[in-house]
Amino acid sequence: MSRIASVCPIISTRKGLVLTVLQRRHLLAALTSVAGSAAVGISSANAQARVQSYGAFLESVRAQALAQGLSSAIVSQALSLTTQPNASVLKLDRHQPEFTLTWAQYRDRVLPESRFVKGRSVYAAQQSVMSPVSARFGCDDRAVMGIWGLESGFGAHDGTYSVIDALATLAFDGRRSAFFRNELMKALQILNDGDIAPAAMIGSYAGAMGQAQFMPSAYLRYAADGDGDGKRNIWTSEADVFASIANYLGKCGWQVNEPWGQEVTLTKVLDKAEIGRTRQRTLGEWMALGVRRVDGTAFSQSNVQGAVVQPDGPGTQAFMVYHNFNVIRRYNPSDYYALGVGLLGTGIVSA
Repeated sequence: MSRIASVCPIISTRKGLVLTVLQRRHLLAALTSVAGSAAVGISSANAQARVQSYGAFLESVRAQALAQGLSSAIVSQALSLTTQPNASVLKLDRHQPEFTLTWAQYRDRVLPESRFVKGRSVYAAQQSVMSPVSARFGCDDRAVMGIWGLESGFGAHDGTYSVIDALATLAFDGRRSAFFRNELMKALQILNDGDIAPAAMIGSYAGAMGQAQFMPSAYLRYAADGDGDGKRNIWTSEADVFASIANYLGKCGWQVNEPWGQEVTLTKVLDKAEIGRTRQRTLGEWMALGVRRVDGTAFSQSNVQGAVVQPDGPGTQAFMVYHNFNVIRRYNPSDYYALGVGLLGTGIVSA
């Protein structure tokens, strides 16, 4: 008996075939190699087919853009930025984190003291530019600073993805293809207008663009020229960023010099049916129900309409919110977001 046979126990016998452990390993390795080669071949073929399919998709986008009268040169330059579906974009789109934060957790995460400190410093440097722009477009610096701070950290980050690449990937993917194809066509229209070069059009993996984080459709509707150069550059022109945010809120009904809301104290527990931004009463009626300013004093006006929002339920932080709170929600339909914007902007501009 060979040394191999003598040291390897017999593990399989079938029709007189005897395989040692080592021999079986050799056989399995060979079979795995063959299967692996076949899998690689199939995978390679699938990848090639996908690239070809993506190419056909881009050609259909090109044809649609040209039919809409967009520049052939601009469309070609833009679509050259994407050659195959972006795996990173697809991963982020399909595996978005699913978790629920309490208001207290959200507040601590997005409103650290460091953000207020930075915001005050940035505002001191930008107020001379921001204030006239905000006023021209019917808004207040508080709201502009709050949104600018939450969306891009006061311009510190505006995304790392090519908007064309991201939108084309998501339009091709099929999960929400109609929505993203529409946004892709609008992005091409923006490029055709000459506000930004294709390679400089960067944003989030979902196509939200620049320091204001506008989707292309929002950009076409609300982006504004704040510095007077004839372009709407929400990527590198702070004046245009301020003008665009202010224009968005102004067109959504912002009431200048009116508060978004304020923290309040509840002297008694309100019925759950009384809570929520749509349950409006006059401040006089709220005071009759035990609602006071955060310091316990009465409101200075009694006929103003407001609603009580208490995100974490009875016994937790509560706010009286007004019309402008709902305008902020037009930017992002979340009570948490609107509270964050309001508190950040007020904490910066009113400091």
